[in-house]
Amino acid sequence: MNARAQIRLLPDGRRLHLQDGPIDLIVEAFGEPGEIERAYRAACVRFETLLDELCGELAVLRCRCTPESQWPRGAVARRMMAAVMPYASKYFLTPMAAVAGAVAEEILAAMLAAAALSRAYVNDGGDIALHLGPREKFVVGMVERPDRPSLLGTTMLTSEDPVRGIATSGWRGRSFSLGIADAVTVLADRAAAADAAATIIANAVDLPGHAAVVRIPARELAPDSDLENLLVTQAVGELSAAEVHKALAAGARTAERLLRIGLIRAAALHLRGETRVVGAIDGSRLISTAAQERGLVHA
Repeated sequence: MNARAQIRLLPDGRRLHLQDGPIDLIVEAFGEPGEIERAYRAACVRFETLLDELCGELAVLRCRCTPESQWPRGAVARRMMAAVMPYASKYFLTPMAAVAGAVAEEILAAMLAAAALSRAYVNDGGDIALHLGPREKFVVGMVERPDRPSLLGTTMLTSEDPVRGIATSGWRGRSFSLGIADAVTVLADRAAAADAAATIIANAVDLPGHAAVVRIPARELAPDSDLENLLVTQAVGELSAAEVHKALAAGARTAERLLRIGLIRAAALHLRGETRVVGAIDGSRLISTAAQERGLVHA
């Protein structure tokens, strides 16, 4: 038994909260009451060993991913590696860039293996794995800033859409960023893939060498950071409208490339009140102004 893990139903009686160290999940399942109970029980069982499994391979997971990298053994760790491997030749990225999405995927998989659900989600700090049965849908709310959530807009995902993963990254989030995006939200086929792609795109929203951007070596902030001595953004000062446009355009070019090669389905890039949208779902806009929908899943 994992004595650290905190497991409880939230006061609404519908959502499950699972917390162990840095892993903090909100889970919600829909279906028959007995199936929901079985799904939540399976989520709890799988959750209790998950962090220890990751810690057992932390040395591998904190190393830069290259085409020759050693693959980890654990199921979640291998999900992480698979998500970052498409970037291994071009970018400095470790499997940790996909940890939240991979964890969400693993818990959702355990739930679906144990129960028949109409729909479900596992939200790991804004990185979300989704299940949508036939004719089901979710309305997803996207935030302007991960550290101070305010709704930027919404998009509706249906069972016919290929998207089953959502992730958000930015310099104000809980992980370090090399760029200056307030938030980049990515929709992809899987949560771990969305997580890795959001990191790459958020890093690309940047103004290299700009005097208003304060950067510090990652290991000065966290001695065990997987980003080693790379400079991570700690503050962004005043930017002109032209500079905001330039930074967003750089990120959008990266997002468009990932879209072309099939790594993402869509992305919304946000900086200083301005948003760029790349990609669409069935020809519809990614961002909707319907910000008051009930039952939002927040990314």
